[in-house]
Amino acid sequence: MKKFLIGLVRFYQKYLSGMKGYSTCIYFPTCSQYAIEALEKYGALKGGLLAVWRILRCNPFAKGGYDPVP
Repeated sequence: MKKFLIGLVRFYQKYLSGMKGYSTCIYFPTCSQYAIEALEKYGALKGGLLAVWRILRCNPFAKGGYDPVP
């Protein structure tokens, strides 16, 4: 399951992220890279939850900045 989710994120990075029209991210690492790191470190369940929580925090009112996987 972990490899499948990482594959989905990599597909997004390669084919879909460029279609947004902008390439700036307020966080470092980007949300997709964060998701891959979280999935590799914690597995499908906890890593997936961390990735979803990060995506939910990504909004115009967020501070952004350096936010590594815990």
